[in-house]
Amino acid sequence: MIELVDIHKSFKKQKVLDGLNLKIEEGMTTIIIGRSGGGKSVLLKHIIGLLKPDSGSVVIEGDDISRMNDRDLNEVRKKFGMLFQEAALFDSMNVFENVAFPLREHTRMKEREIRERVLSRLKDVGLSGVEEKMPSELSGGMKKRVGLARALAMEPRIVLFDEPTTGLDPVMTEAIDRLIFETQRNFNLTCVVISHDIKSIFSVGHRVAMLYDGKIIEYGTPEELRRSDNPVVKQFLEGSLEGPISIM
Repeated sequence: MIELVDIHKSFKKQKVLDGLNLKIEEGMTTIIIGRSGGGKSVLLKHIIGLLKPDSGSVVIEGDDISRMNDRDLNEVRKKFGMLFQEAALFDSMNVFENVAFPLREHTRMKEREIRERVLSRLKDVGLSGVEEKMPSELSGGMKKRVGLARALAMEPRIVLFDEPTTGLDPVMTEAIDRLIFETQRNFNLTCVVISHDIKSIFSVGHRVAMLYDGKIIEYGTPEELRRSDNPVVKQFLEGSLEGPISIM
């Protein structure tokens, strides 16, 4: 469904992606792991077309979006939903208005249809009855759920999650992991998750890609990564990957 081919991306003199290759399979959850500042969010922005590579191709269902004009790119983006790290809710809008926002911006749905869709998506994420609340009245976990309901409002085929459990306690982290797992299964979505959480990798991932030094250095099932002999992968899974390490 998604293929990144020989992606290079630099910001001034800093090379972030260096010949990266990755295939993301349809109907599965792929988790991208790696150290902080290693380019995971940059990779995610390439997938949705917020950034264009210096060279290489980003292919979504056979279409290279890196060479598209803005009009065609906006059509492709309708296939995507995205849950941002901080949920990115509009503080001046209540829960209902937040979830309804993309429907009003990008569709010609009638208000009755919008209401039905919004209430249905809130029910899907376990938040029935909160549509009149403001974001300031919600816990961190509830904000993430509202953000997911908004991401699902346009009935996307692909959902991107940018560190969805950051800042949550262990109980809420497990709840969000379960929600991602159930959402992917129930809607048969293709999901891409940026995560630092080791437990999440084994809870929700069908495939895991390890990003290091601008490249994907390991790709496979969670169990295959657990058995990897690669020292970078082993260090990441055993703790944290802060400093450079030789992989030769």
